[in-house]
Amino acid sequence: MAALWGGRFKKDTDEAVNDFNASIMFDKRLYKQDITGSMAHARMLAKQGVISEAEKDSLLLGLTEILNEIEDGSIEITKEYEDIHSLVEAKLIEKIGDVGKKLHTGRSRNDQVALDMRLYTRDAVIDTRDLIISLMETLLSMEEEHIETYMPGFTHLQKAQPLTLAHHLGAYFEMFKRDESRLWDIYDRMNYCPLGAGALAGTTYPLDREYTAELLGFKGATLNSMDSVSDRDYLLEYLMAASIIMMHLSRFCEEIIIWNSDEYKFIEIDDAFSTGSSIMPQKKNPDIAELIRGKCGRVYGALNSLLVTMKGIPLAYNKDMQEDKELSFDAMDTVKSCLHLFNEMLGSITFNKERMEKSAKEGFTNATDAADYLVSKGVPFRDAHEIIGELVLFCIAEGKCIEDLDIIELKAISPKFEEDVYDVISLKACVERRLTKGAPGSEAMKKVININKDYLKSIK
Repeated sequence: MAALWGGRFKKDTDEAVNDFNASIMFDKRLYKQDITGSMAHARMLAKQGVISEAEKDSLLLGLTEILNEIEDGSIEITKEYEDIHSLVEAKLIEKIGDVGKKLHTGRSRNDQVALDMRLYTRDAVIDTRDLIISLMETLLSMEEEHIETYMPGFTHLQKAQPLTLAHHLGAYFEMFKRDESRLWDIYDRMNYCPLGAGALAGTTYPLDREYTAELLGFKGATLNSMDSVSDRDYLLEYLMAASIIMMHLSRFCEEIIIWNSDEYKFIEIDDAFSTGSSIMPQKKNPDIAELIRGKCGRVYGALNSLLVTMKGIPLAYNKDMQEDKELSFDAMDTVKSCLHLFNEMLGSITFNKERMEKSAKEGFTNATDAADYLVSKGVPFRDAHEIIGELVLFCIAEGKCIEDLDIIELKAISPKFEEDVYDVISLKACVERRLTKGAPGSEAMKKVININKDYLKSIK
């Protein structure tokens, strides 16, 4: 097949160079965006009188047939073509003859691929956002179910203060809420059409770029033709958002892996999301969580790769920018599959409520509340802190929890302890007395859950 640019050249390109230069085997996934953009371009050319209505109809019919034949497998995408644009144009000319050669009037492959990649990324933003919303719905449902499921909260991976599973899950809800918001910001900022920018300096044809933008669902046309063909900020922003999403998933997976361990036994992962060992029959491994944690670095790599590719490119388009696709496509596939599988896995988890509550008690997570109790009895906080430290040492020696001590044992540590201390240091009391906005108390949690229910309704 003749190259789209062959007129200026006297000899054929070296075969190895052709293979190195070609992008068809990865940009083939842009076929729908390429054809959709071409249809809009044909309609605009006819509206502006650059081509006739009959020519437009012929182009649209040919493009529709090519789209259908690619999707049903009649057209095989092979290395015979340099890129997806070459394939579509060649097939179009085969179908409708010389009229097909008019489609490229007023555009370059530079603005064509800029459009295709922007349309593809826009779709990826929507798909990723939908998956995050679905995960947030799962989390919110679980929060409602576990408002009174007590567990230890951690700092430095050491038991710190008691809270509820609802509150812990709510922290991840807030992370994913920020992710959803970031994606919406990216969508809004990227939603401008580069088609009609030409190679870098526009065109002398009377194009109506705003009409093309409207046909393709954009807010408007881009305002600088050089930036239009050389901009990949929107893709970098998506990869940054994807990297943060994967970081949040990875952190969550890390906790699931820890909670699943025999030392914690906080959860049981469903068999459908676990695997066994080829040699140790007792094993049930959290492989999906581990894989998602591992794939986080894969998405980071795509972001870093594109940042490095773009950092030294002068205006406007350069062939380096072909490297924006392979790793980006992989990152898009990765983050979407991870979100889907994580949501399914999370919904399958069984929580061991008794074990989680026992762990909170054994970790002296109510020590701060015991100190606050002494402060309420007139003991300076620094002295109360020291007294409770001694109390914890005593409990460790006796193999007891603070709330298991009788009043005689408590008074032996400090005469300030009275019977009402038990109303303060139970896990339920420790949690329920925390009612400030964002705290784990049930009333505070219910208010936040209702806020987030309204939030989900507003973004759907």
